[in-house]
Amino acid sequence: MKIGIGMPNQVRDVDPTVIPEWAKRAEAAGFSALGTIGRIAYPGVMDTVALAAAAGATSTIGLLSQVMLTTVWPGRLLAKEIAGIDGVSGGRLTLGIGLGGREDDFVVEGLGMKGLGKRLDADLESYREVWTGQPVGGGDNPGVPAGTREVPMLIGGTAAASFKRMAKWGAGYIVPGLPAADAAVFFDQARAAWRDAGRVEEQRLVAGGYFALGDPDRGRANVLDYYAGMGEYADMAAAHLSHDADSVRAAIAAFRALGVTEYMLVPATDDVSDIDRLAEIVF
Repeated sequence: MKIGIGMPNQVRDVDPTVIPEWAKRAEAAGFSALGTIGRIAYPGVMDTVALAAAAGATSTIGLLSQVMLTTVWPGRLLAKEIAGIDGVSGGRLTLGIGLGGREDDFVVEGLGMKGLGKRLDADLESYREVWTGQPVGGGDNPGVPAGTREVPMLIGGTAAASFKRMAKWGAGYIVPGLPAADAAVFFDQARAAWRDAGRVEEQRLVAGGYFALGDPDRGRANVLDYYAGMGEYADMAAAHLSHDADSVRAAIAAFRALGVTEYMLVPATDDVSDIDRLAEIVF
C-alpha cells in the first residue's frame, strides 16, 4: 500500500506560501502523492490552485484531489483547468470527484444543489470530450493542448449511483473520510461494481484520514471548524485524527488490511515540520 500526504490548503487562513514548500518537502520525504481537499465557502487555498502550485514545485510525486467538489464548477471549464494542471505536472494528476453537500459552496449562478447526480453524469461526459478533443455530436475542439490525456478519475460517494459511475468512468474508488471499520462496506461495493461492469484492470482504492503531530489539539479544532454544521461527521473526523506514532501506524494497518491501494494522511495544521515527523513514523 502506498502512503501519500495531503496539503494544508484547507486549513483555516493557511499562508499560501506554505503550499509549494510543503510539496517540495513531501516529495523529498518519499510520499507517493500530494492530496487536496477543497471548499469554496472556506478561507483556504482552492484545490485547483494548490495542485497547480504543487505541480510546479515538484517533478515526480503524484497529485490527487481527495475529493474535489466538481459539481460547483461548469463542467467544460473545470475539464480544461484539470487538463492544464495535469499537463504542467507531466501527467501526474488524478482527479478525485465528489458531489458536494453544502449549499454555500455553490456560488456559480445556475449551478445549485438540485439535480447534482444528473449534472455530474453530464459533466463526466464533458470531461472526456474536452480531454480527447472530440466533442460528442461535433462542435469545436475545446482548446486543450495537443497531447492532452484523459486524466484518471476516482469517484467518491456512497450511493448506489456512485459505484455505477465509478465502474463506468473511473480508475477506481475513493472513500469518504471514514475509519476503516466504516469504510469496509463501501470498498466491498466498489469491488463488486467493478466486477459487475466487466472491468479487469487493476482498481485503485484510496482512503484518507487526518493527522496532526506537532499540535494535535489545534488539529482537532481545525477539523471541527472545517466540518462545522455537519454534526456527527465533524466529531468523528476529529476523534479519529492520528496524533502520534501509534495512531498513525494503527490507521495505516487498518486500511492495509482492507486491501487499499493508497492511504492519504491529511494535515490538520499547516506546520511543515509535521511532514518530517510523519515520514519518520511511516518510513
